[in-house]
Amino acid sequence: MYVIARKEFLQLFTGVKSLIIIGILLVTSYYSVKFSTLLVNDIELSPKETENIHVFGLLALLILFGQLFIMGLSHDTMNRETHERTMRFLVSRTSRASIVFGKFLGIWTFWFACIVVSHVLIVIFSHRFDLFIFSQLMSLLTYQIAFTLLVSTLIPKPAFTMFLGVILGLIFPALSFWLVFTSNPWFSWMKYLNPYYYLNREDFTFLVILLLAGMMIGLTHLLFRRKEC
Repeated sequence: MYVIARKEFLQLFTGVKSLIIIGILLVTSYYSVKFSTLLVNDIELSPKETENIHVFGLLALLILFGQLFIMGLSHDTMNRETHERTMRFLVSRTSRASIVFGKFLGIWTFWFACIVVSHVLIVIFSHRFDLFIFSQLMSLLTYQIAFTLLVSTLIPKPAFTMFLGVILGLIFPALSFWLVFTSNPWFSWMKYLNPYYYLNREDFTFLVILLLAGMMIGLTHLLFRRKEC
């Protein structure tokens, strides 16, 4: 599992798309701090919002585009191996559970490293660090990584998950906000399956997001166990 995780982690740093996304995260983090004082002066904010304004840019970027970024980099993490028949080699050398959890751990570690570096940049210029927001961000990314892994296992063709990844990445935040705030009884119950509902609360219910991510990883494992490689 750790060999697969390390390979996945290192592969994510080698692509041009990864470098562009890392650059976007760092630039956003820097300017998030730089313009935070302007936002405080120009916009009426609550004391809590004022206290955390230095991470507003990074927070907004990942809420709006986090799913798009993750699917852009990892939409084919499972089906690429199956399509190129390298999955047969992996299955013959290790368990299917190790493949699923190794892939997840490698992608998760990549994003953890990116968010840590972004926060280090923010701390350097703002001298502030909020562990609660950091934990909320990581729970959101954990959910989105698990969702990406599930989609890549469900759909066998990498070309289709690439197309679907763009569509899902763009509509995910809009659909999530609609589900959180809709009063339509046919759809409002679905907000409990959406991470944005828990991120909107200022308590530790964001831990439910990790539970939902764990359920998706478990479902991915079940599907992969029944899949022909």
